[in-house]
Amino acid sequence: MVIEHTTFKEKSEAAPISIDQIVTSSLCMGCGLCQSLAEPGAIKIVMTPQGRTRPMAQPNLSDQALETINATCPGLQLHSADPALLADGAVIDPIWGAAAQLHIGYAADPDIRYRGSSGGVLTALSLYLLESKSVDFILHVKASQERPMLFTPCLSFDAASVLAASGSRYGPGVSLVNFIDVINLNRPFAVVGKPCDITAIRNLGEHDPRVKELVRYCLSFFCGGMSDLSKFVQVCDRFNVTEADLKSFRYRGYGNPGPTRLVTQDNRTFSISYQELWEDKMAWGTQPRCKICPDAIGEVADLVAGDCWPNSDPQGEDEGFNAIMVRTQKGQDLWEKAIAAGAITIAKDITFRDLDHFQPHQVRKKNGAWARYVGMRAAGLKTPRTEGLRLEELARTQDWKQLLQEARGARERAKDGRLGEPAGTHEHQRNKSQKSESYD
Repeated sequence: MVIEHTTFKEKSEAAPISIDQIVTSSLCMGCGLCQSLAEPGAIKIVMTPQGRTRPMAQPNLSDQALETINATCPGLQLHSADPALLADGAVIDPIWGAAAQLHIGYAADPDIRYRGSSGGVLTALSLYLLESKSVDFILHVKASQERPMLFTPCLSFDAASVLAASGSRYGPGVSLVNFIDVINLNRPFAVVGKPCDITAIRNLGEHDPRVKELVRYCLSFFCGGMSDLSKFVQVCDRFNVTEADLKSFRYRGYGNPGPTRLVTQDNRTFSISYQELWEDKMAWGTQPRCKICPDAIGEVADLVAGDCWPNSDPQGEDEGFNAIMVRTQKGQDLWEKAIAAGAITIAKDITFRDLDHFQPHQVRKKNGAWARYVGMRAAGLKTPRTEGLRLEELARTQDWKQLLQEARGARERAKDGRLGEPAGTHEHQRNKSQKSESYD
């Protein structure tokens, strides 16, 4: 099997990929950055019939805007961390990327630890950044007030706002749809987001110098993927609750892992356990782009936190713990200051191989990414352009029969519509606009 590699020079000379092609090739995860970069009204974010937030290009989208979108879209352009940003002593693991420190830890404040996802580390770090006046605000996401199963961008200037938005979000939503408006505030801030969100911001920083100046910290987490809205509509169906009935929908938190909890407008409460929510892997409804993600572990973030259950399987509720990877010098400085301030408690040091045990699905995904892209290209789909993520190196360590199986599987899934957006989705949205929902 011949390993192909796309260089930055080749990328810059390639013709721009249209918004429709990005979506139909399963490269879009609906972050909304493209709408922020385009001319006013040139891209509209809609909710598709499958329950995914997706961009829909309008006639006034310029060639220049499309080129900028191509250069920054995290579905198209992915890369490893800039070596100049890495912390002193950082080691690069083929699977997990760069890290100078690896720990299990948790928020020292019991309430933050209980309310946040896992051990509350990202919440505690966000609060420390605000309290120490290291940044003016945190850009992250919170549950939508109008549609609580979805999430929307949130600017938190104080502790109450950070805590109100704590907890995991598995459903769809846009995180960067107003990012240029945030940059235009001209105030220093930190970002807590999915790995793809952080990649989008790093990409944009190569084209807009304000990003590197104003985004002081990028914090992320090990991402299991974003599910279609239909997955969580099914949860509501269990209790004969409609989306319109909901006052709140909390995916996780208030314990580790914490229950999924629904509250209706008339104050009825329902909940299911984490194990019940995810017991049927075939019904996870994971979005297509997430299934082929080559970096669900936040390689370009300053610091990453994630779940650390053995074999990724919680056996019940516990006090809350995070696996933590400190990647960059900025991340290391923040980590050490937060420890000194008493914001974080370290339980023990760990290794990269411990991470393999905690998150085996990340290992499988990384090892199989290159072969899956071969299969996608064989089916006529576009694939992400990657640099420095070691996908070729990892492919060479795998059994060729397994690689062939991965490639064939991806090709077949692409051909029968299980990988990629269904053909005609955007035409459906254009021709039957009364059935599409604007995500404004």
